[in-house]
Amino acid sequence: MTRIALAVEYDGSRYHGWQRQQVVDSVQARLEAALSQVADAPVEVVCAGRTDAGVHATNQIVHFDTPTQRPDQAWVFGGTHALPADISIIWARRVEPDFHARFSALARSYRYIILNRQTRSAVHHGHVTWWRERLNAELMHEAGQFLLGEHDFSSFRAKGCQAQSPIRTVESFSVQRAGDFITIDITANAFLHHMVRNIVGTLLPIGAGVQSVEFMAALLQSKQRALAGITAPAAGLYLVNVVYPEHFSIPEPVAIPGFYAPFMPA
Repeated sequence: MTRIALAVEYDGSRYHGWQRQQVVDSVQARLEAALSQVADAPVEVVCAGRTDAGVHATNQIVHFDTPTQRPDQAWVFGGTHALPADISIIWARRVEPDFHARFSALARSYRYIILNRQTRSAVHHGHVTWWRERLNAELMHEAGQFLLGEHDFSSFRAKGCQAQSPIRTVESFSVQRAGDFITIDITANAFLHHMVRNIVGTLLPIGAGVQSVEFMAALLQSKQRALAGITAPAAGLYLVNVVYPEHFSIPEPVAIPGFYAPFMPA
C-alpha cells in the first residue's frame, strides 16, 4: 500500500463544500471519482481542512492510500483530465505512511478578499466579496492584532462547530489594501467552523468606523458569538497554504500573480 499526497486547487462556487455528501455535489466526491479512474480501483481521500460551500482553495492538501502503482505525473495529469475545469491537481508525490494531510499539519493559512467599491464586479463575481461602504484597512489590521496568540475563539465559532475545544493559536494576521481590493490573511494552527468568516464579519463594522478597534479585544474576551459581526460570505474565502514538518518534504505553494495570490511566508 502506497500513500500519495496531492495539492488541489478548486473554485468552490458550484459545490456544496469539500465534504462528500449523498445528495449534493462536492469537491471530495469529484476528486475521488477522478482518482479512482486513474487507480482503476476505489480511492478515498483525506484533506487538510474541509471548506464550506462556495469557499475556494489554491493549495488544499490531501492524501490517500492505494495499492495501485502509478508515476506521480499520472495522478496529476490523469486525475486532472477526469476532473471538471474548476478543480485541478497541482502536484502529486509519494509520502511516508505516517503523513496525514490533516493531523500532520502545523498551520493553515486563509485569505479573504473584499472588493471595496461602489459597483459590483462582473469579472470577479463569486470569487470576492463585494462591500460597497468604504472600509479603512489600517483600522481592520490594527483590530486583528488582538487575535494573535493562543485564545478561546468562542466568539467566532459557528453554532454547529464540532471541535472539542475553542482554543486556537493565531500565528499571523494582516489586512492590506491594493486599489479597490482588501486582502485579509490569517494563519493559525487550526480553525473553528466559520472562524475566518466570522472574524471578517466583525472587522467590517470596524473598518466602516461603526465599531472601535478595541471592540475586537472586548469581543474576544466575551466569548459570546451573539456579540460578534455577521458571517461574511463564502465567496471571498480561500485556503491558500498548509504547513507541515520539513521531513515530509511537502512543496510550498507557488505565488500566483494577481489579487488572489496565495499567502507566502516572509
